[in-house]
Amino acid sequence: MILIIPFGAASGYGSVTLAYQLKEAGASVGEVAALVALGVLPQTWKFFWAPVVDLTLSQKKWYLIAGLLTAVGIGSMGFFPATKAGLSALSAIVFVTSLASTFLGMAVESLLAHSTPQELKGRAGGWFQAGSLGGSGIGGGLGLLLFNRLHSPGAASCIVGGLCFLCSFALIGVPASTRPAGGLSVLTSITVTLKDVWGVVRRRKGALALVLCILPIGSGAAPFSAVATEWQASAETVALVTGLLGGLISAVGCLAGGWLCDRMNRQHAYVCFGLLQAASAVAMALLPRNEPMFIYWVSVYNFANGLAYAAFTAFVLEAIGKGAAATKYNAMASLANLPIYYMTNVDGWAHDHWNSSGMLYTEAGLALAAGLGFLLTAKILMRNNSETAGNAANQPAA
Repeated sequence: MILIIPFGAASGYGSVTLAYQLKEAGASVGEVAALVALGVLPQTWKFFWAPVVDLTLSQKKWYLIAGLLTAVGIGSMGFFPATKAGLSALSAIVFVTSLASTFLGMAVESLLAHSTPQELKGRAGGWFQAGSLGGSGIGGGLGLLLFNRLHSPGAASCIVGGLCFLCSFALIGVPASTRPAGGLSVLTSITVTLKDVWGVVRRRKGALALVLCILPIGSGAAPFSAVATEWQASAETVALVTGLLGGLISAVGCLAGGWLCDRMNRQHAYVCFGLLQAASAVAMALLPRNEPMFIYWVSVYNFANGLAYAAFTAFVLEAIGKGAAATKYNAMASLANLPIYYMTNVDGWAHDHWNSSGMLYTEAGLALAAGLGFLLTAKILMRNNSETAGNAANQPAA
């Protein structure tokens, strides 16, 4: 949980602190959403460089390198003006910081996959995502709170970046795993890794997991900090609800989701949690627009987001096994970041065309269609699998 906090903080600072500052400076919701989506972009392609973490330095060394770069990236965000004029520079920093955080996440995911027994995948996923979403609250909420209190964006970003680097000390209590491809040539190692990935895809559960990753369910993409003024929410409220309190509520949702996922089908749990998030978006669109409603429904949305994130990690850990863990996990995670990327852009586009209600209805409608479609597909595939197994059992012995 502690090790993955900087990963979430890098995302949170850009999507909450910078987003709010840019909106206050006159940027449109679409421009803010584009900046946030740019921070997600490296997460959608990280599968291609995940083998580097599996095949080269140890997980701890990769963590230290990526942790330092991520902390510096967050710290530098406060030294460029959060205005339309500074949007290009901030976009570049957000992109590079997100890229560095991918290596940090890979190191933690590899350690997690190798050290977690099968029966604890759900709870392990819950703690992992609690740190990620809690880190998002630290990066967003604490960053915005410090900015409002200190009136110095540089001081705010440096404090958040420094706290993120301190998370590296948690490595002291973590054992390093043995590399499955150790001692092999690079070409042979890559071959072993790709075969390992293909082994996951060939299995029905692995194939369903891949499909589930690309669906617009549980993405948590709604840019609440950019539309908060429509609910008359103050800067302090935005910092609390989308930041510190939001991170805490999401973390509680992660722990609850992890516990539930060890007691039910993990893929079905992910769909159910995503539909709960969609329902909260619809309720927010229908009910009166005032600060109490903003606090309540964004909190429900964040709790459901925590449930969904925990379920995602649980069903991915279940599907990938061990082996080239960073590569296999990030094959799934890269796909799972695609809906976050495109839904962030879709939400921004829908808001600019149809207002906030249209944005929330669009997100909820896509989640409902995708969730029901997946459950139907999974039912058909499992029924066919049962029929195949039954036919094989009825074949006469040779």
